[in-house]
Amino acid sequence: MAPDVSNPDAVSTADGPLRWPGYDEQRCRAAERTGTDESVLCGQGRIGAGHAVLIAFEFGFLGGSVGETAGARVVHAFERARELRLPVISLVASGGSRMQEGIRALAQLQAIARACLLTRQARIPHITVLRNPTTGGMWASLAAGADIVLASPEADVAFGGSRVRTPDEKSASFTAAGKVTDGQVDRLVDDTELPQVLARLVELLHPQRLVRPPAPADLPEPITRRPEPGTGWDAVRRARAADRPHAQDYLDRYFTSRFSLSGDRAGGTDSGMLCGIGEHDGRPVAYAAQDGTANNPAGFRTAARLVRLADQLGLPVLTLVDTPGAANDAEAERTGVGPAIAELFTAVAEARVPITTLVIGEGGSGGALALAAPESTWITADAYFAVIAPESSAAILKRPPEEAPELADRLKLRPQDLLELGFVRGVVPPA
Repeated sequence: MAPDVSNPDAVSTADGPLRWPGYDEQRCRAAERTGTDESVLCGQGRIGAGHAVLIAFEFGFLGGSVGETAGARVVHAFERARELRLPVISLVASGGSRMQEGIRALAQLQAIARACLLTRQARIPHITVLRNPTTGGMWASLAAGADIVLASPEADVAFGGSRVRTPDEKSASFTAAGKVTDGQVDRLVDDTELPQVLARLVELLHPQRLVRPPAPADLPEPITRRPEPGTGWDAVRRARAADRPHAQDYLDRYFTSRFSLSGDRAGGTDSGMLCGIGEHDGRPVAYAAQDGTANNPAGFRTAARLVRLADQLGLPVLTLVDTPGAANDAEAERTGVGPAIAELFTAVAEARVPITTLVIGEGGSGGALALAAPESTWITADAYFAVIAPESSAAILKRPPEEAPELADRLKLRPQDLLELGFVRGVVPPA
């Protein structure tokens, strides 16, 4: 690691700003015990084939707590990352703000949050690793807002530290694994694989590698080559066939490697919405792919998060549409399926980077349309797109279910119909 990039102008007074009795002695003992002069060390280092600005917390120094000097170091590290246009990697292990510095320590959360924002606006990626423990202000101001959040499997992660929170201490909600389940962490990464994972992410997301404006993502090649369906019901049955290619098949063929992102950062996940960043033909491409299920609100919010991240970093986006429609049960309504779909529509509409869409299966109403790029959508011969499923159309019109095939024709949902109607730019050609 290169020399420390902490702020040389940080000022320390005897026993700190509160004149806390014995505070200087506590810091001296912590320095002797850990061999460091503060709870945060910052520098520039090589990660695999690339370089990054590193922010490392030493929990042995007063519980990794942050006061004025430590806060200044974090802020200065983000400033250096913007100057050098290097990714930021924060290795967090902290109990929060330093009690002995009072409100002056707490105010560091605002400074750190602003430093993160300025770096995000400069399109510099921030990758965080949650160590044991990560609680309090550094979880809320530094780590939780990172672009990609990794965590050690054994880490305790919570806003309230173990000595002050009142809920059940054994709850999974206070663990890294629980945070993955709740959509707040992308992946658990063991220490043995962490160097390789960080090196790959730095290689994928290095600002000096990205070209702006990016060219659109290449359209995936068809996995199967069939003639266009003869009837609307043929199209529906083909899209619902279990043996047709699905999103995982397309992603495996399209990317030489990829890193998946998980969770909406608001308490939920959806295994039927596959999101991440991969390498295709030597360049990074972000992707959001429906995997054939009815997506829940967390899925739409995760896709919106992916599109916003791609827009921030300047990555082209590939979306794969395949859903019978959005989940419409009571739980989906309670957790905001309408606002979640609206959020995804907005993210796609606001994106400054090109989004390329391929419909590979069912295109069910608004839940499918939210992921489709206006004027940049293609479709395979295994797919359809409709304002509503034929069976639901029959129910709304108070027609018997057996009339669904007839309504499928009236809905003009076949790939060739969608091309004629101007919804898609092309049908992936048959053999």
